Amino acid sequence: MLSIIIPVLNEAEIIDRLLQKLPEKLSGKYRAEIILVDGGSTDGTQAKITAFIKKTATPRNIYSIQLISSEKGRAKQMNTGARHASSEILYFLHADSFPPKKFDKYIIFEVNKGNPAGCFRLKFDSDHWWLQLASWFTRFTWQGCRGGDQSQFITKQLFNAIDGFNEEYIIYEDNILISELYKRKKFVVIPKNLTTSARLYRQKGVWNLQYHFWAIHAKQRFGAKAEELHKYYLKNIKSDVSNHSA
Repeated sequence: MLSIIIPVLNEAEIIDRLLQKLPEKLSGKYRAEIILVDGGSTDGTQAKITAFIKKTATPRNIYSIQLISSEKGRAKQMNTGARHASSEILYFLHADSFPPKKFDKYIIFEVNKGNPAGCFRLKFDSDHWWLQLASWFTRFTWQGCRGGDQSQFITKQLFNAIDGFNEEYIIYEDNILISELYKRKKFVVIPKNLTTSARLYRQKGVWNLQYHFWAIHAKQRFGAKAEELHKYYLKNIKSDVSNHSA
């Protein structure tokens, strides 16, 4: 079984597509639970999820969908989802990202091989040459090529051993978790593409947004604390696109 944990906040515009498409990506070989963790949406996201669950619930499904609530903050939401998860394998996914076909099969295969954590390669839904190049680099295992948009699978045992996501970080929480995994040499990149939305790049401009993402990475590398990173984010990146991070 695989527990798929998706933090959501004001995603009414895209949540229907996610709920329709994600089950189609499953292999059909393993059971899966999809846990949507809402951080206090005010745009009807919760109502849309509830309606979808009622419409599609059937004992014949090899997957289940549940909606739970949490304090706002993606780290808090994902940790809450992990605590509710029934599976020993956790898979954290952004609401605007779509894993490859049979993604559950690839994840379980890696865990059975002895790889307790990892991600997929990344592909943006954009033809911009820089985003295409950035996507190409995600095939390499260098830590600098990692980010939360690539999704994250991890065994519950390892997740608990590193105390989950650091809730001090309102942004950059994915990178902090990944850093802990790289310290332990517990990471693999599955050679299949996950497709993620470039909506924030389209809204903010590719070079403008990329500059600020690089600035956040540099600030953290030179010792900036979680609060300082969040202040920079609010000043330079904050957007109605609520669940995107550096």
